Amino acid sequence: MIMWSFLLAFIPRAIVQGIPLLYGCTGEIITEKSGNLNLGIPGVMYVGAISGVIGSFIYENQASSLNPFLVIAIPMFCCLLGSLFMGLLYCFLTVTLRANQNVTGLAMTTFGVGFGNFFGGSLIKLVDSDVPSIALSATSSYFSKSLPFAGKLGWFGKLFLSYGFLAYLGVAIALAASYFLNRTRKGLHLRAVGENPNTADAAGINVSKYKYVATCVGCMIAGLGGLYYVMDYACGVWSNNAFGDRGWLAIALVIFTIWRPNVSVLASFLFGGLYILYLYIPTGMEHMEYQELYKMIPYVVTLVVLVVTSMRNKRENQPPASLGLPYFREER
Repeated sequence: MIMWSFLLAFIPRAIVQGIPLLYGCTGEIITEKSGNLNLGIPGVMYVGAISGVIGSFIYENQASSLNPFLVIAIPMFCCLLGSLFMGLLYCFLTVTLRANQNVTGLAMTTFGVGFGNFFGGSLIKLVDSDVPSIALSATSSYFSKSLPFAGKLGWFGKLFLSYGFLAYLGVAIALAASYFLNRTRKGLHLRAVGENPNTADAAGINVSKYKYVATCVGCMIAGLGGLYYVMDYACGVWSNNAFGDRGWLAIALVIFTIWRPNVSVLASFLFGGLYILYLYIPTGMEHMEYQELYKMIPYVVTLVVLVVTSMRNKRENQPPASLGLPYFREER
């Protein structure tokens, strides 16, 4: 009975914690399937979050009464627009100008965090808050609203129906991405671009187009993870540098899932549970050093998976062959 009560409390928190990771992981998988290694996902999620916050802040302060449709549509549109800008910037630098993908991704992470902190800090000064944060509680109430009958279904409702709509949208996007990559002709073309762009180009596939579209779509999906974190997980409260290492954890999750979006659904919930596991260990000064070790578990698990898949050396468990490599059509 005690264990069941613990699971009923722990699993929903793990799922809520894992949803931002699911969005980031799904977006990065789609991006990497095109051969682009975007290490700027933490920055993309940050820009997506602050863009949604800006849109919501303006609407909340201008509207006399909130329209249920606009209160959701405006933050989501702004989030997608900001994330799309980051995707276009990355593609322009790496696909058009052929800049180094690793350096570009890291630069975009730094840029995204700085962009978010600048505008977030500006909004905090506008509201003249006593604490360094702003609260969009009215908008958050719409994003975090669960199904009205969830509370009447006992443990089933608590485990499966007690989340905001963005949680279910994240799962749907991951499953749709898996179907697209494995069951459609466009998905086959995208995987061909990531595996061997020279052969794909020779077959008449527009390599640059697929890289642009996949990366931009991937960034928009990842940006929704940042919006979910602020509007649902953080209850509409924005404070600078509050994301922690979730963006990097989403990139680690890509390796853990072996580049399979459908696997990322359960894997993200697992990582969400591992991420907060240290909160459930015994408290006290004698246990403080162990908490830091518990925080390392998701990364240790990722390293183990990376080592195991490398040793087994199965083609389907490996990253796209051209991942991180620029494509020069003139060298065909």
